[in-house]
Amino acid sequence: MEKNLREQIVQHVRSEIISGQSAPGKMYSAPTLAADLGVSTTPVREALLELARNGLIEPMRNRGFKVVEPTLVELHNLFDLRELIEARAAEIVALNRGKGLDGIERYADEVGLAVDNDDVPAYLEADRRFHHAYIAAAGNALMTEMALGLRDKMRLYGISSRAGRERQVASVAEHYRLVELARAGKVEETKALLKQHIRTWEPIFADAIHKNARAPSPLRA
Repeated sequence: MEKNLREQIVQHVRSEIISGQSAPGKMYSAPTLAADLGVSTTPVREALLELARNGLIEPMRNRGFKVVEPTLVELHNLFDLRELIEARAAEIVALNRGKGLDGIERYADEVGLAVDNDDVPAYLEADRRFHHAYIAAAGNALMTEMALGLRDKMRLYGISSRAGRERQVASVAEHYRLVELARAGKVEETKALLKQHIRTWEPIFADAIHKNARAPSPLRA
């Protein structure tokens, strides 16, 4: 029960950070967050420590945890590694003609529903579940762990912008197409679409980070 609660808190805070709702410099205090969520401090502290290990926040002595400022170089490096690992996973899945993808459409359905409801947190989690299942179908646990770790480090600034919204809409059909191509054994087409699916987000996120870097820094407590 405690582990499940910690995972829920991780999901909640991670969603706030990677979607840009929690700006760089924001402080998270375990006691304050625990009070806000109506839970004990132990699972909150464990969740924040996990997010710190993932590089989204950093501990500040006697103050709590601060949201880390992302850079364009870090963003580009994350996209490079994601493309490399996830394209390889897509290749394996297509070579196996989609073996292991049974039931994955439900996650694609969840992505579509989140887009219809304009629910960014729900979109993020549904998209994560889809890609987790897709990568896991390659049958390499280490590859899956690395790919999900990279996704969890990425800041999706700009996802709620007009361009981000349009990209969300376009991604709905792409999820179904990735499954269709893999099951048809179309290796190169699957890899090409997966790379496009990942990479078309980069200019949206980069533009948002660039604008944030140029904006005046707000006073932070």
